[in-house]
Amino acid sequence: MLIIGSGAAGLSLALRLPSELRIAILSKGPLTEGSSMYAQGGISAVLDEQDSLDAHVEDTLEAGAGLSDPEAVRFIVERAPETIHWLMERKVPFSTARGEDGSETLHLTREGGHSHRRIVHAADATGRAVETTLVDLIRRQDNVDLFEHHIAVDLITTAKLGHADNRCCGAYVLDLNAERVEAVGARTVVLATGGASKVYLYTSNPDGATGDGIAMAWRAGCRVANLEFNQFHPTCLYHPRAKSFLISEAVRGEGGRLLLPDGERFMPRFDSRAELAPRDIVARAIDHEMKRLGSECLYLDISHQPADFITSHFPTIHQRLLEFGYDMTREPIPVVPAAHYTCGGVHVELDGSTDVPGLYAIGEVAYTGLHGANRLASNSLLECLVLAASASERIAATHDDFPPPPQLPAWDESRVTDSDEQVVVTHNWSELRHFMWDYVGIVRTDKRLARAQRRAEMLKSEIQEYYGNFRVTGDLIELRNLATVAGLIVESARRRKESRGLHYTLDYPERDPKLDRIPTVLTPNSFPG
Repeated sequence: MLIIGSGAAGLSLALRLPSELRIAILSKGPLTEGSSMYAQGGISAVLDEQDSLDAHVEDTLEAGAGLSDPEAVRFIVERAPETIHWLMERKVPFSTARGEDGSETLHLTREGGHSHRRIVHAADATGRAVETTLVDLIRRQDNVDLFEHHIAVDLITTAKLGHADNRCCGAYVLDLNAERVEAVGARTVVLATGGASKVYLYTSNPDGATGDGIAMAWRAGCRVANLEFNQFHPTCLYHPRAKSFLISEAVRGEGGRLLLPDGERFMPRFDSRAELAPRDIVARAIDHEMKRLGSECLYLDISHQPADFITSHFPTIHQRLLEFGYDMTREPIPVVPAAHYTCGGVHVELDGSTDVPGLYAIGEVAYTGLHGANRLASNSLLECLVLAASASERIAATHDDFPPPPQLPAWDESRVTDSDEQVVVTHNWSELRHFMWDYVGIVRTDKRLARAQRRAEMLKSEIQEYYGNFRVTGDLIELRNLATVAGLIVESARRRKESRGLHYTLDYPERDPKLDRIPTVLTPNSFPG
């Protein structure tokens, strides 16, 4: 089988599958270079006797603003404790605390939107702790072949090969080192490719978050859902050299206050939960105040807490900020919102299966119904790990039901040449991310979305012509995928005639109760995305 992506979802799936199953894992860069590595906050799970599964479900539904699927929410929340225990058995170094009786227990923190302390974390670098642990384990698996610096170009389906039935039977893959495309056959293919936040100019995500899995699944015939809901993290460091450094939600969870340039605290004016309100509310409040004041950034201040408390809870953030010239134990941190998490994605069942037999999607690339119109903090790694577990059960039970892949045609380069105009890719990449930020960002209007749609269609046409005439490169593959996903995001946003969660439009500023529990679903062939 073939797993495309090497984050927490893909690696934990591979570790849970039967050892007799031969597995290939593709990674666009080094095995650890994905969004999982940069997840700071933690994993939400009910582990405290003062907490309850019902409370975690309710908090998730509240954050989802009427669009979360209650069945999906309960399915994932109920499996959270087992997920944490599975990680602990594999020696993920979670932070601990001493109880009153002297015993050592997991340290639980609280983040925005949560009614209890239920965030299991490894200091302020949980994603790194999980990812590096899983990578160490996967490198010792005899049944796993790792292909770093390989990027999938497109999925191969039997329908594309002219067969009457349709199932996924592999992918065309570009070896970035050899600059050669190969056909890779597989009985089962899993997309674990992450999100698409690189479609925006400012993002907390690494460079690889280019929506590859969403775009490939769409071209293969899968539905996508709720792509208008892209979460903007309220607090990324504002610094010309920082690029995408996130200031964890947990900083506000441990008492951090958001301030205007004059030092005034403003969040209580927007929500009774103040800094602990869900991310969409906090991000819109920051965006509003920045526009009102004409300010390039606002500030996050936790310097009122003891220095030892700050450095012990946030050692990674503290050290990184010192490199940029800020001491969070003594002064406020300049912050701006940035695109952070793709709440929609490829429409899947709760075992990760898609509309195309033999194709699965897990993690941020997938839409399960958990997040609804907004993601509750630290539910993302949880979803990755739970869906990996449920997908492993389904794949283990059905893998042998699929015949071996048919003979796959080789990649055809007979009518293409090497490009002598790389500037086309660079220019279109920049233009796409600028217009998505300007017109499809935190606050939208019909006019802005119409402008974005016209530009997206023009760019997709240019990129497709370029794709058809020149040899593919990693940059071209990512640009093509970003353009596809940009079109899907814009179309989804235009269809939602209300404001809800992460989708806020000045033309329809109120939530429409008739749209509760109704996701925005796009179907291939009904929209030329």
